[in-house]
Amino acid sequence: MSLTKHVPNAITSLNLLSGVLGVIFALEGHLGWAFPLMILAAVFDFCDGLAARLLHAYSPIGKELDSLADLVSFGVLPAIMLYKVQPADAHILLRFLPLFVAVMSALRLAKFNVDERQTLDFIGLPTPSCAMVCGSLAYFLDRMGGVPAEAGPWLVAAVAVILGLLLVSEIPMFGMKIKKGHKLLDTKRIAFLILAAACILTTVLMRGNWSLAVLTVFSAYIVENLVLAVINSCRREA
Repeated sequence: MSLTKHVPNAITSLNLLSGVLGVIFALEGHLGWAFPLMILAAVFDFCDGLAARLLHAYSPIGKELDSLADLVSFGVLPAIMLYKVQPADAHILLRFLPLFVAVMSALRLAKFNVDERQTLDFIGLPTPSCAMVCGSLAYFLDRMGGVPAEAGPWLVAAVAVILGLLLVSEIPMFGMKIKKGHKLLDTKRIAFLILAAACILTTVLMRGNWSLAVLTVFSAYIVENLVLAVINSCRREA
């Protein structure tokens, strides 16, 4: 029996383990550990797919395991991180509204598994991108001492609702997957890489917390896709 076919699933299991550890740290209020574990889970999530392609080790179990791991690392973990930064005196509905991200992430992953349109690009916001926005925002707010008083609990609640709806939306969003026979760098992807570099450079020059770079990069990804969706919609109607 070849051991190579188990390599992708082993890497996916490390994704899941990172997510579970992140949930534990988040529940204990240690967001400084939870967010790096989310990033580590994202690294494993990228590597398991790469390993499967290189080793030709695809399997139905691997596909299901990947979705289960992603639900924990990029659905439950970011939702709990947002929940932990909500003011304790917030209305109960607003306080628990961040868990909307976890529910929508589950729906998003279920849709992805049965949607044959999403082989290279995506329909709706990918769960890892959503998680990075949630995790970096929660990490930054935690480092700043909590949600600003002028924003109140509405800031986190609004972010959770908007991202949750984007997860299950029908908005096309480009991916960055490397697939044989497909051109990776086109205009929209080059534009995103330029935006990402600008976000990182601005964060460095302003000496901001490193989580701001993550937050602005993935926010730029969402904004660019929304702008492209509006432009394409206007072109179809013209």
